[in-house]
Amino acid sequence: MTERRFVQEVADTLRCDPQRAEAVIFAVFQELSHRLTPTEAADVASQLPTGLKRLWSGGGRLTRRVDKIHRAEFIGRIRQRVVLPDDEEAERSVRAVFRALQGLLGSPRGREGEAWHVFSQLPKDLKQLWLDAAGNRPEQHRQDRAQ
Repeated sequence: MTERRFVQEVADTLRCDPQRAEAVIFAVFQELSHRLTPTEAADVASQLPTGLKRLWSGGGRLTRRVDKIHRAEFIGRIRQRVVLPDDEEAERSVRAVFRALQGLLGSPRGREGEAWHVFSQLPKDLKQLWLDAAGNRPEQHRQDRAQ
């Protein structure tokens, strides 16, 4: 997936322009990368297209501490960073980015490959948000109905 396609997917989901989507992606990437261990954040960064790596802050800082925040604080930080009207809109934004990231990582359910490593480092409440994002993937619904 290219940076352009990733940004457009988030923009389409949020019904916003690509510049706004990029601001949302940046905020979510920053918070998520700081929630992961430096090694895991670097692993995710290594799988991102070059254009998205600049939005991801995890690479290269192998000595920082993990920012052990939970769902409410994560959502609140996104709301503040992107200047969203409420936590519901912030959560919707986080889900859109999580969903696109899972797709980029080749994880239809948010639990495969590198996405599993991200999932495994999240606290229970953020794990649920991560999985909820995967559940909103249209192609996943089609696959589930076909089985």
